[in-house]
Amino acid sequence: MPTPRFPEPDVPAGATSLPARLRALAQAAPDAPAVSDGDTVLTRAELDARTDRLARAFAARGVGRGDLVSIALPNVVAHVACSVAAWKLGAVPQPLSARLPEAERDAVLAVAEPALTVGLRPADRPWLDAEDLDGRDLDGRDLDGRDRDTQDQDGPLPDVVGPSWKAPTSGGSTGRPKVIVSGQAACTEHVLARADGLRIDRDGVFLATAPLHHNAPYMFSLMALLQGHHVVLMQRFDAVRALSLVGEHAVTWLYLVPTMMGRMLRLPEAAWRAAELTSLRTALHVGAPCPPEVKRGWLARLPAPEILVELYSGTESQASAMIDGRDWLAHPGSVGRVTRGHMTVRDDGGGECPAGAVGEVWMRPDGGPTYHYLGARARAAGGWESLGDMGSFDAEGYLYLADRRADMILVGGANVYPAEVEAALIAHPEVADAVVVGAPDEDLGRVVHAVVQPTGEAAPGLAERLPADLADRLARHKIPRTVALVDHPLRDDAGKVRRGAFGS
Repeated sequence: MPTPRFPEPDVPAGATSLPARLRALAQAAPDAPAVSDGDTVLTRAELDARTDRLARAFAARGVGRGDLVSIALPNVVAHVACSVAAWKLGAVPQPLSARLPEAERDAVLAVAEPALTVGLRPADRPWLDAEDLDGRDLDGRDLDGRDRDTQDQDGPLPDVVGPSWKAPTSGGSTGRPKVIVSGQAACTEHVLARADGLRIDRDGVFLATAPLHHNAPYMFSLMALLQGHHVVLMQRFDAVRALSLVGEHAVTWLYLVPTMMGRMLRLPEAAWRAAELTSLRTALHVGAPCPPEVKRGWLARLPAPEILVELYSGTESQASAMIDGRDWLAHPGSVGRVTRGHMTVRDDGGGECPAGAVGEVWMRPDGGPTYHYLGARARAAGGWESLGDMGSFDAEGYLYLADRRADMILVGGANVYPAEVEAALIAHPEVADAVVVGAPDEDLGRVVHAVVQPTGEAAPGLAERLPADLADRLARHKIPRTVALVDHPLRDDAGKVRRGAFGS
């Protein structure tokens, strides 16, 4: 037997597999919608039947327990169905961007070594095309090459708990791919252990606004599915459509990132007056620092401030902090108190920083490993791990993030955190978004350079005026020396940006 690529977690006796959980939901309400994408709707019973066929097709192509299945599909029902099909074999779904450049895609596949890819056609491993996944009869035969009429002879698929339930990728700002295999087994007891803390209750409606190849929307969507939610996928984010979908589907749980929040805030007031938001119980944002003006704008528009929740955590999930809108108004700028695991802030010498002092944020889980890397090693010291974030705790235990260590700009010996400068720029009425990087300087070593997307057609002289307009918000060394204007979005729909693309 081959050596496992990652350790097996301990599974509670009598644990319920994820497919068994979904099957029970289908038996309880077979006609309830399970997942939709605007073009396709699958009920719980239809999803169960569709994923049985997909699982057999995966198995016919060599997929077994513990294997990775790379899923390179857009935000469509088939993406979710492939994940469930992998679970039914004890395999591990591995979401992958369908838009990766070929070299980066190949690098990820070399790390993941999937038994099957869906939506890609690599030369060195089995694959399925996206059009093969809609469950239709292909030339009178099913996906595994056998007559459709023989399918019932197989009987039900065996119930199996896989060694992990997800394996998203992360390249961060470096672009070096790594696969982050969850340390949680594919059983209900593990996967839904955090559901209450994340407010993913039973039988709601979940709106997934961001690409499923990012961990947070992927993870929350699957958890919501397992809680009996109708998972509504936006195939592509659109601010007007997102706002209208909340009322159209009576959404109870809304996923956001600050980039989306800013785009939605810039909609005409008439759009907000027409929006029906009373069904919302949770609007959670994650993924990037949220500019205070954007946060306050949302708090002013939601039915109650406690609906808005911010989560700080990594895909690795060693620890997390959370804060709702009401608490944030009392502690503006904070990402909250630690709600799971442990965090500490340390200086470059490893000493714990006093309250208010910025240092590197280190994390430690409560129990065993929460993840396993393929293709990377953790930044670890003395049982603690760091994701490279900088921040500080106040005297009450509230965490305030500064930026990522790798993104910090050293200007004449002084630290400049791009997120602070970006927040000041985004607060400007003529700025839709901004990305800040360091630029070489003979005197200071590095200076601040800003790439700015204006709110509309740039007014004459905007690039020259912006530095002066920031003088009352930022210290002199933090003010951009140069500003470049662009007419395209700076971040993807999940709010992510690679600063290296802007010259850092």
